[in-house]
Amino acid sequence: MVLSTRTFNELQRALAQSHALADAAEAHGTLVGSLCATGCSLDEWLAEILPEGRAGHGAAASLQAVFNATSGALGDTDMSFQPLLPPDEDPIALRTTALGEWCQGFLYGLGIGVAVPDVSQLQGEAAEVLRDMAEITHVDVDPEDSEESNEAAYAELVEFVRVGVQLLYEQLQPLRDPPRQHSREVLH
Repeated sequence: MVLSTRTFNELQRALAQSHALADAAEAHGTLVGSLCATGCSLDEWLAEILPEGRAGHGAAASLQAVFNATSGALGDTDMSFQPLLPPDEDPIALRTTALGEWCQGFLYGLGIGVAVPDVSQLQGEAAEVLRDMAEITHVDVDPEDSEESNEAAYAELVEFVRVGVQLLYEQLQPLRDPPRQHSREVLH
């Protein structure tokens, strides 16, 4: 399954059927943040976004598909990951709000990850990406700018988030992998 705007709408429906605590953008951001931090399971993600931690009737398959596609895209070497956001046909204000909510969910998911004890300890580009994502949670459409200008700014932010997530996923890899046990050979 490839993540697409169709997938966004399916996720939104599945979350509504399950009486989710978040909408599709925020729920997907939470998933991605959790996957970056700890490599969470489907059940752990559902426990964060659903009141009972269980999908409603008919929603389980959609949630499983989004989980599998997202974790596969993050681990893919061709950088195919995309944040799951509303379709381009939706108004720019709605898409911009969803991007802010996606970043909010991402930061939440990253924060609940037990593998990242203190994200403020991150350095360099990773720290910069997190600071910028925190700023994006407050993003809004500028009514003084043209629609074209707002669309360009939105596209730039989405690309920044996409690449930033991949950078964080890569940099946090050592925290997701359990330390390897070094076996010592005993020579007699």
